[in-house]
Amino acid sequence: MDIVTAHLDLPDSMTDPLAPEDASGEPSKSQRVYDYLRRRIRELKIPPGSPLRKNEIALECGVSRAPVSEAIARLASEGLVDVFPQNGSFVSPIRPEDIRECMFIRMALEVEAVKRVTQEPSEGLLQRLEQNIQAQADALNEKVLDLARYDDLDEALHAEIMAAIDSPRSRHLLESARVLLDRPRFQALPEHHRPEESFAEHRRIVDAISTGDPELAASAMRVHLTNVSRAIEKKLAQVEEENDQQP
Repeated sequence: MDIVTAHLDLPDSMTDPLAPEDASGEPSKSQRVYDYLRRRIRELKIPPGSPLRKNEIALECGVSRAPVSEAIARLASEGLVDVFPQNGSFVSPIRPEDIRECMFIRMALEVEAVKRVTQEPSEGLLQRLEQNIQAQADALNEKVLDLARYDDLDEALHAEIMAAIDSPRSRHLLESARVLLDRPRFQALPEHHRPEESFAEHRRIVDAISTGDPELAASAMRVHLTNVSRAIEKKLAQVEEENDQQP
């Protein structure tokens, strides 16, 4: 299967419920700039170490410098951007120690979340999960896999499960961990057969939720995230080797 990466707007189900909105209920300008930059950083279209020039970003997004500054400050608070006074803002390097800590957080939160959801899953949730699984299957059946689209569906599936436990603080903590996992996870996805393996793991998670067996669902999620972690570790090993070679 051939793989491509392409820009794709985030599905509605992935919208951050805590994201700032304007008076019309639409995402604020700073939120739109944040989404734009985060996606490009995630897909390595803005590589680690790249400077973020506010004037250029403002022109690209059709906004003033103020929303750009707000978006960059938010990215910096999440660890995706390093800000150096008098020198500017730069996309942060991939720091293996941070990635491993985030995987630990993700494992703890998502395994517990899926256990709780499975105790009493709503029909609406099961329908949305099935729709997502079907969309993933359709994406994999395309002659050329749109990696960005598949990754969005992956994120949406996990977001649906997390949203179902109705715990805003947990969602916020998980999102802060996933932000740093974006880049190595996106890099690992094109590995040989990984998209198909990931789909099979997602299928087992959804099937387990539908059985109403919390331990079965927790086991399926744990296996999936362990495999994600293994794929990420391969990328981190490359990062660490490159770091060791630097003077």
